[in-house]
Amino acid sequence: MMESAVKKKWDRFSMFYKLHTSGAEKRWKPWKRDFFSKMGEGKILFLAVGIGSEIRHFPEGRDIVGIDISTEMLKKAGKAASNYSGKLELKEMDAQKLLFEDDFFDQIFTSCTFCSVPEPVVGLKELKRVLKPGGELWMFEHTISNHFPFRQMLTMMNPVAEKIGPSLNRNTILNVTLAGFVIKQIFNIYLDVVKTIHAVKPKA
Repeated sequence: MMESAVKKKWDRFSMFYKLHTSGAEKRWKPWKRDFFSKMGEGKILFLAVGIGSEIRHFPEGRDIVGIDISTEMLKKAGKAASNYSGKLELKEMDAQKLLFEDDFFDQIFTSCTFCSVPEPVVGLKELKRVLKPGGELWMFEHTISNHFPFRQMLTMMNPVAEKIGPSLNRNTILNVTLAGFVIKQIFNIYLDVVKTIHAVKPKA
């Protein structure tokens, strides 16, 4: 039931997703290029592909599976995916119920994704399951702030934000740790709200 509600929410949101994110895309463009340059060899999973606006930042020649819970988002992403110079397969899938074998991917990338997964620790545990031991998790996310007044502002705005789009007060760093990953690096891009997180799945 929850999966259906989330899917409907993001299917509706796909109609104005480009308008909603265009400003952020321009603002974070240099950071996104650097972030996606970390894509290496092997099998790569990308959550959530949305309308495909970030595909242009992918390095050429990679082997990538891009997933999204929204059928409408994936329809819009189709053209960008078909123009990618490498292997890029799109699949409709719930991040909390990944249809992949254990230890399947070498790297996993997320971009402003875990502000929207209903049960983030459950989703992160799924990522850990399908990632090979020693595999890398790279995240570009916005999170709750630890500083006044930003923490209070984000918390106050969150109930409305969640009804139409993403959550504004997720403690993603804590959630990554709770899911069993080992965090290697955190880099703050804007205050302590927008950041990149590099983590690995323990080998043992």
